[in-house]
Amino acid sequence: MPELPEVETVRRGLQPFMEGALIRRVELKRPDLRFPLPENFAGRLEGRRIESLGRRAKYLLAHIADDSAGLMLAMHLGMSGSFRMESPDASILPGAFHHPRSEARTHDHVLFHLDSPQWGDLTVVFNDPRRFGYMTLHDAGDMENHPHLGALGIEPTGNALDGAALAPMFAGKAAPLKAVLLDQKLIAGLGNIYVCEALWRAKLSPRRAAGTLVRKDGQPTARLNLLATQIRETIADAIEAGGSSLRDYRQADGSLGYFQHSFAVYDREDQPCRHPGCRGIVARLVQSGRSTFFCPVCQR
Repeated sequence: MPELPEVETVRRGLQPFMEGALIRRVELKRPDLRFPLPENFAGRLEGRRIESLGRRAKYLLAHIADDSAGLMLAMHLGMSGSFRMESPDASILPGAFHHPRSEARTHDHVLFHLDSPQWGDLTVVFNDPRRFGYMTLHDAGDMENHPHLGALGIEPTGNALDGAALAPMFAGKAAPLKAVLLDQKLIAGLGNIYVCEALWRAKLSPRRAAGTLVRKDGQPTARLNLLATQIRETIADAIEAGGSSLRDYRQADGSLGYFQHSFAVYDREDQPCRHPGCRGIVARLVQSGRSTFFCPVCQR
């Protein structure tokens, strides 16, 4: 599943083309994705303008202007969802492609036909072979009650995520660090890959009890402060590198991200640990049905 850096890469690729564009027509190839599309989905969007394109955790959020507080179009890529842009003027499409955009048109499920003030006629195509992605509409002024977004925790991008913010989430927890970090109600958008990477950077074992990083007075230990820093830096580095592009994922322009070439521990079982001076060998274990990669020598 694409993780937060991949979704942010898609957002940045789509933003200049979608923001400010008028939705002329929404073409639905089927009535459902992972879930049924909202009633009158196309009719509620057609003739309205996209004011902004944001992100919350792994969701793309398009703010749609209407006569009230506005609609929010929330889009999730699922396991294999991707967006492709089409235009009569091929010169405006971004990038030289490392991989061609999907030509499996049978998996084109939702087409947004746009009129961009800068780029003219555009079509943004949502393609999803496995159909685990989904789209929904919600009142933009009532996002705290959104069934998928309302309970999400703190974002792992920015200074709000620090040791002081993590301490009350971790205090008293005997659950392993890996499981707590993957709890979307605590930290929104962290996925398996980047949790493995952040724990390796912080030299913390994924099996360590989360509560051991909080002092008796409820304050964060130095190691918890370090973990918060490494989470932020891991996500920032991955976004800068364009996402990891594992398996089905592609950037909005069809090109690959390259952070997978910088993985220090993920998917490196039986290879030497990359921490200078460490003689450990990367091991793999299964936690809650997911593979965890770590160095049993330097991660404690």
